Order: sequence, then structure tokens, then C-alpha cells
Amino acid sequence: MRVGAKTGKLWRRGRPVPREPSAMDGDAVGAADVADTREMSRSLRRADLKAVGEVRRALRELMRHRCRADTAEVAELLITEIVTNALVHTERGAEVSASLAETRLRVEVRDYATRRPRPYVPTADDGTHGRGLLLVQALADAWGVDAPARGGGKVVWFELAATFEGGPA
Repeated sequence: MRVGAKTGKLWRRGRPVPREPSAMDGDAVGAADVADTREMSRSLRRADLKAVGEVRRALRELMRHRCRADTAEVAELLITEIVTNALVHTERGAEVSASLAETRLRVEVRDYATRRPRPYVPTADDGTHGRGLLLVQALADAWGVDAPARGGGKVVWFELAATFEGGPA
């Protein structure tokens, strides 16, 4: 099942599924409590590298009209790197989620491999391979690897300060 970043529609096997309005829609009581939070999530199949572009577009849509262009570009680069790592270096798919709150963007990619990623400085023979976590380390305001409480695997995450259009939040 997937959730659309812009519309919040639920999708199953290529078709939208009707859903009840949520506080995120702004129509429900209590919307003020979550008015400044937006979320996006995707489930990715093993080795489905075409999904990387979809995840990048969904994040761009999540951030559109809410963050400055340079922040969105960095976020797109970093999500591309950690999603690609999860799909290339693990045997199962991945779960991707992003939440945009008042002052921060947090992106999490959960895979089902227990091996923790380590940034390393690639040699000249590596071509473009091996630089993803170095980019995350250099460009993210914070990042890390957590072991989830249940289900095995790990969560690789990063955070960026959400600099909003028109100035600070």
C-alpha cells in the first residue's frame, strides 16, 4: 500500500482507494495540532531502482511551496543516496518515510538487513560508487542508523533544517 504525498490517497495495485478525511486535510477537528506537519511514505520492492525517482518526486512534492529550493535539492540528493543504498545492498525491499514539521525535515529508510552502513572514502578506481554516505554525512544537519525495536533490519535517517519559502519558519 502507498500513500500519495500531495493528496494523501491510499493506493493498492495501481488504483486509488477512498479514505476518510484526516486532520492532515485541514477539515477535521484538531487540524491546528498537526497543521505544520506533512508526511510521505512509500514501500519499495527489492531492487526496484525505478522507484528511486518516484520517491524523489514525492519528496519534492512534499516540500514544494514549503521549503526553499536549495533545501529541497539537498533533500532530494540525500534521499536518492540512502534509498539506492537500501535497494542495492539488501535482499529485501525498503520502507521510506519523510515528515516535514515546523523547523525540520526528517527522512527515514528502513531496510531488513542488519549490517550497518559505514561511510568510506572511495579510491579513484571506484568511479562514482561509494560516495553516498559521505554526501549524507557532509550535507545533512544530522544523520544516523538505528535498529528498530521489532522486525529486524535498520533505519538510516537524516534531518535537515526546514528553511521555508519567504524566510525562516
